[in-house]
Amino acid sequence: MTIKRVGIDTEFITLGQFLKLAGVIQTGGMAKWFLSEHDVYINGEEDNRRGRKLREGDRVEIPGDGVYEVVFGSEEEID
Repeated sequence: MTIKRVGIDTEFITLGQFLKLAGVIQTGGMAKWFLSEHDVYINGEEDNRRGRKLREGDRVEIPGDGVYEVVFGSEEEID
C-alpha cells in the first residue's frame, strides 16, 4: 500500500482544506458534497466533518482513492 504524505506548514489543516491540497477535490466548495458521498476515515475512524482539524501524523484513508498522511514540511510517497 502506498501512502501519500501531504505536507502542511501550519499547526493544523481542516479536512476540507486537506482534500483540496491532496488533490482529491478541485475546489474547497466541493468538500461538503464529497464528504456526503464518500466514506473518509481519519486514524481508522469514519469522519465527515469538513472542519475537522488534522495535525501532523494524522492518517486519512479514502477507500478507492488512497491513504494519506499529514506531515509537516514536504510531500512524498512511501510504500
